[in-house]
Amino acid sequence: MTHPEPEIIINGINVGPGCAITLRVAIEIFASTLIESDSLGAESNNDHEKSLDEYYLDRINDIRRAMGVIK
Repeated sequence: MTHPEPEIIINGINVGPGCAITLRVAIEIFASTLIESDSLGAESNNDHEKSLDEYYLDRINDIRRAMGVIK
């Protein structure tokens, strides 16, 4: 069962379903890029980069929940 795209309002403007789809796809690509960068699972000399990637993925999950993509 497919769900309708969420209503997304930016600066008081409802951007519409086409923009909602674009934003949903963009965050999924960003999440995939973060995961594929391998800084999350690898022993990294750069703990700041790993922490930042984890932070971004947490925020992506917040957005996913708000959009009804995950519970």
